[in-house]
Amino acid sequence: MKKFFEVIFVFFVGLNFVAAQQKDSMVIDGISGNHVKNSEVKSLLKKGTMFVFWGWNRAGFSDSDIRFKGNGYDFTLQNVTAQDRPSPLSLDYINPGKVSIPQFNFRYAYFLKDNLALVVGTDHMKYVMDQNQIAKFNGHISDPTYAGMVQNGQVNLSDEQFLTFEHTDGLNYVNAGVEKYKNLLTKKNFDIFWAYGAGAGVLFPKSNVKLFGNERSDRFHVAGFGVDARANINLVFWNHWMARVEGKFGYINMPDIKTKLNNKPDKASQDFVFYQVNFGIGYVFNRKLKN
Repeated sequence: MKKFFEVIFVFFVGLNFVAAQQKDSMVIDGISGNHVKNSEVKSLLKKGTMFVFWGWNRAGFSDSDIRFKGNGYDFTLQNVTAQDRPSPLSLDYINPGKVSIPQFNFRYAYFLKDNLALVVGTDHMKYVMDQNQIAKFNGHISDPTYAGMVQNGQVNLSDEQFLTFEHTDGLNYVNAGVEKYKNLLTKKNFDIFWAYGAGAGVLFPKSNVKLFGNERSDRFHVAGFGVDARANINLVFWNHWMARVEGKFGYINMPDIKTKLNNKPDKASQDFVFYQVNFGIGYVFNRKLKN
């Protein structure tokens, strides 16, 4: 299933960049004085238009080096692999009391100019370290029990005694970005827009970490930052209802991941590249149509 979403991501982003190369034949500012069809004018997302969006995502992550530092240890696990964790299909996806359990996306957009929007939102991804792996080890541990688990510069993580590591409540990327929209098709009560843009934000994960058998750290914390590029296709029905599919590619750096309770200074750090495909529905407010 993950391979399927990887193919969809590559295809979708490629399709958007091909569309980006096409010359914009629409006149969106009225300055040139060229004749513009009424349907083309109506297809604009005018200044002051707003929309809200709720959707769900699949995500993938590059391998990363994770450094752990605290009293009596300072080491790095190299090229650690991880996956997302989508929730099984259930009523949780639409249950108002449980909609935050699946991997979800929220967006609020305000159009600063015609077809140019400021978009703020949250990407609730989930990052789970693959437990069944042998990681390369570099550094030192003073505790002989856990130092003895390191053999020939490697440590086997499969028995969960050395480490469990995940951001499952989740890998929360709170971000703001700017998106440029262009109309691809206008019919009666139906429009297709594509958009591209970029964003940046902070990572506010709830990291579930259990290192050396200690009590699991499980709390929200501002851990770092992220940047991204995104492209999306938006179908607008009856001028208000929206269906949206988006591909996103970005970079996350978290230098301050809490690994123990009680505000102890122990922490982990990692950085990695991510991709994401999200889809969902939205509603467009205050859409102004010219006659």
